[in-house]
Amino acid sequence: MLTDTQIETYRRDGYLVIPRLIEGEQLAALRALTDRIVADARGVAANDELYDLEPSHSATLPRVRRLKPAIFKRYEFFHDLVRDPKITAILTQLIGPAIRHYGGKLNMKSAGYGSPVEWHQDWAFYPHTNDDVLATGIYLDDCDLGNGPLMVLPGTHLGPTYDHHADGRFCGAMDPEACDLDFSKAVPLMGPAGSMTIHHARLVHGSALNTSNQQRRLLLHEYTAADAWPLMGIANFDEFNSRMVLGEPNVEPRVRAAPVRMPLPAADYQGSIYENQRAASRRFFETHEERASAAN
Repeated sequence: MLTDTQIETYRRDGYLVIPRLIEGEQLAALRALTDRIVADARGVAANDELYDLEPSHSATLPRVRRLKPAIFKRYEFFHDLVRDPKITAILTQLIGPAIRHYGGKLNMKSAGYGSPVEWHQDWAFYPHTNDDVLATGIYLDDCDLGNGPLMVLPGTHLGPTYDHHADGRFCGAMDPEACDLDFSKAVPLMGPAGSMTIHHARLVHGSALNTSNQQRRLLLHEYTAADAWPLMGIANFDEFNSRMVLGEPNVEPRVRAAPVRMPLPAADYQGSIYENQRAASRRFFETHEERASAAN
């Protein structure tokens, strides 16, 4: 459970790090299953429902940058981890006793080339009727400055929702030159394997290229209060309710003012955030290709 100081810190800064929440056999099982799924990507030639592949992916060198939300339907382990009491007990102190799993993925930064993620707010992708919305991240590997930690700008969850459009279309990335933000104040969320990060959906965050010889894998779970309803609508009400992890579903959305920009018109490049951000007009983080070109 969180201390009063941790809760106050989250309210003020918009993030927390809980060291070594997942340990022992549970962490070993998470790593082993992830390794097996990545190895199976040898037989995959292009992005599909489960895999988002690095541009340099091949059958001989399977390189996966994301396992998509399908992992929570295909693998019981991932489905159960979303509902683990160690996690949900913490979340009740931040967003209340009735909680829904909105979505998730497993982002991977392979040693030496793992892709960066440009500055963004999750809220820009999925605004809700209120902002009791957050994401947790479980590090499968020790994470330090070299292997591309999640980086956050403290307190930005209390400010505006920034424009995530380029040439009039959603691109899932902020223009770093058009934002009145000091990115030098970004805080890296680091910790040993099994540590859990928490960040508010409106918090500005991103991550740099992995320049180390150590991989960095981060399992992200997105959670909302049960009475936070997505403004983009609900395609399947029964499926929506099946994602409850604590408490009971309801049909009374709680509406609380929060700055919203809709993710429309839709991104030119559909798929994961990596695909969306291909259309970004300006980038902040260096890519592997840019680094390799400069070295030559």
